[in-house]
Amino acid sequence: MITLTKNDENDEIIKVAQLSVEDALKELNTSQSGLTIDEVHTLQQKYGKNIFAKANQEPLWKKFLANFTNLMAILLWVAGIIAFCADLVQLGIAIWAVNIINGIFSFWQEFQADKATEALANMLPSYTRVVRNGKEEKILANDLVPGDIVKLEEGDDIPADIRVIAATTAQADQSSLTGEVNPVHKGAHAVEDAKKKNHADLNNMIFSGTNMMKGNVTGVVVKTGMNTDFGKIAELTQNVAQQKSPLEKELDTLTKQISILAISIGIIFFLIATFFVHYPLVKGFVFALGMIVAFIPEGLEPTVTLSLAGAVQRMAKKHALIKRLSSVETLGSTSVICSDKTGTLTKNEMTVKELWTLEKSYHVSGEGYAVRGHIKEGPTHVFAKDNDTLKEVLLGGVFADNAKIQAPDKKHLRYQILGDPTEACLEVVARKGKVDVEAELKIRRELKNYHLIQAEK
Repeated sequence: MITLTKNDENDEIIKVAQLSVEDALKELNTSQSGLTIDEVHTLQQKYGKNIFAKANQEPLWKKFLANFTNLMAILLWVAGIIAFCADLVQLGIAIWAVNIINGIFSFWQEFQADKATEALANMLPSYTRVVRNGKEEKILANDLVPGDIVKLEEGDDIPADIRVIAATTAQADQSSLTGEVNPVHKGAHAVEDAKKKNHADLNNMIFSGTNMMKGNVTGVVVKTGMNTDFGKIAELTQNVAQQKSPLEKELDTLTKQISILAISIGIIFFLIATFFVHYPLVKGFVFALGMIVAFIPEGLEPTVTLSLAGAVQRMAKKHALIKRLSSVETLGSTSVICSDKTGTLTKNEMTVKELWTLEKSYHVSGEGYAVRGHIKEGPTHVFAKDNDTLKEVLLGGVFADNAKIQAPDKKHLRYQILGDPTEACLEVVARKGKVDVEAELKIRRELKNYHLIQAEK
């Protein structure tokens, strides 16, 4: 779990969290009617775009040359030179050709992965609603600046660190920051003891990288881009030095061992040819060079590259994008994995597995929000239309459910939940019991005396 740490007294998020709405707006030099166009331009020049800056990337030519300058590649270059010196021209050309083809293939695989990653990031630009010059408008989230008044509703991604100034039954999903699956209630009231709290515990703040699960929020932008809490986490990951994979380390070690062995064999055979077989020095030297080349495994590197490329293709079919070929093997060498649970080891998809009535208990098959599975009593499938008690239990869940389930689409590969995930799974289990959810909800809306009482948490 990532815990947002406490900050010093100069932390602007802590400052605005402990202020009233009016004072928070004054602190950020804005108002309920939003910023003017001139103020927006000035702030954009000061803070830049609301984006996560990329780490300094290695130039393309360096990435290209890296595939020809690793130890195994250098060994093959040397082997080619030795072959030429030994008058084995065809062998030298073949070794260099293998090295060149392998380097180009490795670079092309990684280049394609980089382009695919960039395409995914740029495919769907994110928009948000703001109030500027007293008028509401829709802009790219990248153009937000501190002081902007933002309006968010159920299902919206939160584009910056925002101080809530008005809220209606608002809940945010902060699992991407904290790992906690439960929605967090948000409101506009000042947090008096803000200095003693972590950022994630400030109920009048919503954070970049999270999303609105329920309700509506009007807020003022406090931090954007790399200055947000999510941006700071991104910066930490970018500053991690890239290390060689276990496979690369093993290949380097093997290359050194092969080089020492090949040279040693060459020296031994040179001595034998010169002093025991009585070859002339030049002929003995050429013979020794041929032995050195013979001991170098020219096919090792392309064999490894093709094996890793095959694994990359298999993982691509499972929607896993690999940016470095050597990364494929790294997971196989991992002995301990320290991982956040929610969204990593689990999908943050609540599922009803058991049902109990006063009379019987039932098992529910299937997982997640897809309606795949059945309600069972032992081996027998049970349906609501045949069991009044079970139907009442399922309808109770449906009527108390305010969450909405959105099916996967081009933007989201998984089911999206607007509201409480625990409530959403109640609708799913009702559908597994063949309850006509739409018809029952229509009846509920027509009930004049129907009221939902929200329990305080």
